[in-house]
Amino acid sequence: MSTIRLTAAQAMMKWLSVQMTEDGERFIEGVWAIFGHGNVAGIGEALHGIGDALPTWRGQNEQTMAHAAIAYAKTLKRRRAQAVTSSIGPGATNMVTACALAHVNRLPVLFIPGDVFANRRPEPVLQQIEDMNDGTVSANDCFRPVSAYFDRIARPEHLLTCLPRALSVMTDPGHCGPVTLAFCQDVQAEFYDYPEAFFEPKVWRIRRPEPDPREVADLADAIRAARRPVIISGGGIIYCEAEAELAAFAEKHHIPFVETQAGKGANSWEHPLNFGSPGVTGSASANALCAEADLVIGIGTRFQDFTTGSWALFRNPSRRLASINLAGYDATKHSALPCVGDARVTLARLSAALEAYRGAGVDAGSRTDWHKTVERVTAAPETDGPGNLPTDAQVIGAVQRVATEKSVVMCAAGTMPGALQVLWQSAKGGYHMEYGFSCMGYEVAGAMGIKLARPDKDVICFVGDGSYMMANSELATAVMRRVPFTVVLTDNRGYGCINRLQIECGGAEFNNMYKDCNVDVQPEIDFVAHAASMGAHAEKVGSIAELEARIVAARERNIPSVLVIDTDAVPGTDAGGHWWDVAVPQVGGPERLEQARARYNESAANQRAFD
Repeated sequence: MSTIRLTAAQAMMKWLSVQMTEDGERFIEGVWAIFGHGNVAGIGEALHGIGDALPTWRGQNEQTMAHAAIAYAKTLKRRRAQAVTSSIGPGATNMVTACALAHVNRLPVLFIPGDVFANRRPEPVLQQIEDMNDGTVSANDCFRPVSAYFDRIARPEHLLTCLPRALSVMTDPGHCGPVTLAFCQDVQAEFYDYPEAFFEPKVWRIRRPEPDPREVADLADAIRAARRPVIISGGGIIYCEAEAELAAFAEKHHIPFVETQAGKGANSWEHPLNFGSPGVTGSASANALCAEADLVIGIGTRFQDFTTGSWALFRNPSRRLASINLAGYDATKHSALPCVGDARVTLARLSAALEAYRGAGVDAGSRTDWHKTVERVTAAPETDGPGNLPTDAQVIGAVQRVATEKSVVMCAAGTMPGALQVLWQSAKGGYHMEYGFSCMGYEVAGAMGIKLARPDKDVICFVGDGSYMMANSELATAVMRRVPFTVVLTDNRGYGCINRLQIECGGAEFNNMYKDCNVDVQPEIDFVAHAASMGAHAEKVGSIAELEARIVAARERNIPSVLVIDTDAVPGTDAGGHWWDVAVPQVGGPERLEQARARYNESAANQRAFD
């Protein structure tokens, strides 16, 4: 057997560089890296040596580098991914939040944190976590519960098994998620005689599992027996590339559909059977449809509480739940009638089983009313300019009016995700929302990741002042790499979304808006100067009309543009919505809490989590 002598770090990078997609691209496009104690000598030297065969990019923060990698994989529908490496200690633990984000959203990212010495000679080393009861523990054990697959590379030959296992998870449509390979720093530098055959190029295919014919037959029977079926289109529709098949299925069998945050944008908002989004931040038309449905068919959805209105949305007493999903774990949630399989394949098999079945008519009027509501709340204010702060809905309207078929809007946390879900009129593929983890700080780095994946798109990032303050430094990376996108930074001087939730739950306004915080001086943050200091084009926008013009102008630049606009923190969207289960104190509060608890009890009585 022919062998090649390499350090373990060199072998890892050489192997990753020849793992290919069916389209002839590297599955792992490259590696985001911040070097430090634990990865600079081994992994760093290996990445330098391999050069453009596996490119390395430098970021500003380990978490946000990973956010960029996550957005890249999400945009490319899990067909390609990126890796992220860090030092041991804080560099590694900085990535744990991002790993959890990828896990919740079922997205492939390869995390390669440096780890402590396998030989233990110099222990305790700088940044080492010591467990007095377990000598095998390191900081990287934090990744175990948030990784789809975890391994610790403590010998050079471990690569022969752990690397194929890692890619098998990242390319498995039912178990896809982040992989963590904690790489002991001394092992990175150790050599081994690896089989040359290990480095032969390999093509990884994304499988399309067929559903069990018995499950298809059971679901077809349930649909035929239903009078008011509705489809909930989740992110799995996009990952399975079943957007057109869903539309065709809905049209043929006359079944209306609604879209989750992850599923929004799979089909155009103009499709006559698209009734918007369900749940907490859903449209009135979608929520009315779901409340009346006697069969709710989830396709590629986890049935998150925002989608289900904390399981108080589906109020029809005769309601049944069905789920088409690649993961059996998701397909059987809440006693659903399961159908495990690829969405595209399953829809074809189900349609054939249903033959000429067509559902009952739907109320097109509610859809029309919803569109009128969207038009009303997103319209430009009658008085536009200084002294008249616009609402978030009016900011969305400004972006909507100048959007093109190339526009992709994105967000992650705060007010804008809910507002965008109910108000944004998405063309196919024009919507990117990280709302599985709703991670503040995802936005700027995520926008960069989207643009890296789809350079042809006009990426518009909505971010509030609170999220921007949490993580903004990848603006500098985007400037250095000439990755242009537009940031619409809405400044309402605090955490406006949570402040409204606090009030709704009967709480006093406390510690969310700066005005309600324990500070000696109210902040005057110059976001324009801050963004400009990192090299971005930045300007303050004084009106909705001016915002529209500046968004159009930003398309001509080759660097990020940051447009800062002051907004009113008080108003919500005034459109759609549903109750959300956020626990209210049962005792010990003033009258406002007692009233909130009464409202809570009334809504909680409608919950039907298990049938």
